[in-house]
Amino acid sequence: MNTLLVWSVDVAQILLGIAMACATFRLVCGPRAQDRVLAFDSLYVNAMLLLLAFGIGSGSTLYFEAALVIALLGFVSTVALAKFLLRGEVIE
Repeated sequence: MNTLLVWSVDVAQILLGIAMACATFRLVCGPRAQDRVLAFDSLYVNAMLLLLAFGIGSGSTLYFEAALVIALLGFVSTVALAKFLLRGEVIE
């Protein structure tokens, strides 16, 4: 693989790890529940992108499928949490 691609994937993984640490801090120390939901949303997006970067670096397609599953489950859980915060119930 090209050395520029390897270098850029490594830098992307480091920066995504830092972004995940910041989102985890907001998830733990968020003053309101809305901040925690937004931090959770950011955390799963960063985890999905980290898996995609790792998949590009390794060349395996398994990581892309795992990132797709994380994206789908994260979206559904964010919608459910937002609905719970607005109405107090998820299923009507």
